[in-house]
Amino acid sequence: MSGVGVKNLLVVTAVIEAATGLALLLSPPLIAALLLGASLDTSAALVVGRVAGAALLSLGAACWLGRNDRGAGGLIVALLFYNAATVAVLVHANMGLSLSGIGLWPAVVLHAAMAAWCISCLWIRRMNPSASQRTQP
Repeated sequence: MSGVGVKNLLVVTAVIEAATGLALLLSPPLIAALLLGASLDTSAALVVGRVAGAALLSLGAACWLGRNDRGAGGLIVALLFYNAATVAVLVHANMGLSLSGIGLWPAVVLHAAMAAWCISCLWIRRMNPSASQRTQP
């Protein structure tokens, strides 16, 4: 795997997901309004939003801690699944549930781009397996 590409992917993911996770922990209604143009009306929805925030903060920490690991193929596959699933969930929110906030489509585009970046890193690893075995200088 290209060490620079993977490291950059993991650093960018760490920053984006940790910031989003922190925002969800602090104010789930704000993030829901920006993404979906809807409110979180119940205490249960607030708890679920905060749990999602904790999960994103954890994902950010995992990416940050794994940024120098050239053998991070499993983490990249997990990120690919996360980003693709997020695109699907957000598109369904709009198309199937008629939800839309100012940040919905930018979030869809961002997660689609991140998924493509994951695919690129995995493709490079497959084409050049020795690159993932080199140690970080």
